[in-house]
Amino acid sequence: MWNTGTIWTPASKVASGSDERLILPERRRFDRFMNALIDRVAAFIETRGLAPPGGRVVVAVSGGLDSMALLRVLSELAPALDWALVVAHYNHRLRGSESDGDERFVREAAGALGLEFRSGRAKAGELRAARKKSVEMACREARHAFLAEIARAAGASRIALAHHADDQAELFLLRLVRGAGQGLAGMSPEDPSPVDSGVSLVRPFLECSRAELVEFVEREGIRFREDSSNASREHERNRVRREVIPFLNETFERKVASALRKSQQIVADESDCVAELALRWLKSGRRAKFDNLHPAVQRQCLRLQLIELGFEVSFDLVEQLRERPAVWISVSTLETVSRTSEGVVRRRGQGIASFSKAEREIALDGGSGVFEFSGRTVSWKREVSAKGAKRARKRRDREVFDADKVGRKTTLRHWRPGDRFQPIGMPAPVKLQDWFVNQKIPRDQRRKLLVAVAENGDIFWVEGLRIGERFKVVDATRRRLFWTWKSAAKPG
Repeated sequence: MWNTGTIWTPASKVASGSDERLILPERRRFDRFMNALIDRVAAFIETRGLAPPGGRVVVAVSGGLDSMALLRVLSELAPALDWALVVAHYNHRLRGSESDGDERFVREAAGALGLEFRSGRAKAGELRAARKKSVEMACREARHAFLAEIARAAGASRIALAHHADDQAELFLLRLVRGAGQGLAGMSPEDPSPVDSGVSLVRPFLECSRAELVEFVEREGIRFREDSSNASREHERNRVRREVIPFLNETFERKVASALRKSQQIVADESDCVAELALRWLKSGRRAKFDNLHPAVQRQCLRLQLIELGFEVSFDLVEQLRERPAVWISVSTLETVSRTSEGVVRRRGQGIASFSKAEREIALDGGSGVFEFSGRTVSWKREVSAKGAKRARKRRDREVFDADKVGRKTTLRHWRPGDRFQPIGMPAPVKLQDWFVNQKIPRDQRRKLLVAVAENGDIFWVEGLRIGERFKVVDATRRRLFWTWKSAAKPG
């Protein structure tokens, strides 16, 4: 879990021999009207209502130029807005000592400004194994989970991020080549956190260019850390930033980022307009004929209905529904959808599985036991984990847990709505449904899988996938629980 209890103040010191000491110029009051960047950010925060006065705001700081500029600007505005800032840094542990250096640097910067500092760490190997996604995506999700938890612990409803206008342009190009539609509108000044809708992500720099931030940092003598991975061609965003945009600038002899931002604003406004028209049509009782609607409105009407029905929306699915009324289209091995000539999306199950209420409570008394449930035979064994004991040989049909954390009883059942699970290697619990989607588990298989619930109510095992982070065996484990299963028949 996160190191949420550490609070660093100006009295916090590092060894005098450290060659990484943060040396800030003497802090002074900025006159809002004497500093253009701070003045613009203050006006942007006020006009967009990004954070009401008198609240606590978490500032996500990596140590790079953008986030250090954000930290300085918000620290100067905080007294006028009556904000209490909490500096949060997530160490992905992907660059060894360089990552640890970033964490020390941000900690010292927060201390120099008299601000609270909260940090979190991950193990690079666990992040890489956490998902069948890119490491970049896994890191992003882990970071958002960390920031949301810090916000909850600090009683903050806002997390400030350093995304700026050039980031918007890069995102536009990335999503354009990926065939995105709605996504071309880019980031908003305020969005709900992807892991906690009760916390908002705010972006005070969204109308500031990177060049303005560079000028501000140089003029104010603000130190920052350069992430060596920013030079790597491995990440698509780096290639767009370092190769694509400079190529476009040179080819067309103009700053394309500015033009892209204008296009993005147009797309965002027109997307909002289409969404509003679609909502009006859906709420009106569909008085106008669906076939008479503009194709853009048709797509949005279908998209909104699919989302409400709980389906993953793709351009191809929407187009098939739009162009082929009354034709049933398969979305999984269990379900099909179609639209009527009136534009109503319907679903039809091919023996749709409902959520099973069946469960079995098992007492983990004694040294071992065997039981059957839902076509599986499960055996368990508890044994003392002696110091220096050999690790259990890995098997596909067996997992090993910390027996004391599981408790003296367990409940075996199927997945249910609202279930949350923290897979090993992930920093926080996630919705089990979302995790199944990330793991690409077919819809018809999800409700057949078994889950085991510990005595405290947390899920510690999902059949054939991964164990719970909180129940893994560690050096301090005193007793181990060996958990073996096999199918006596097809699960169902």
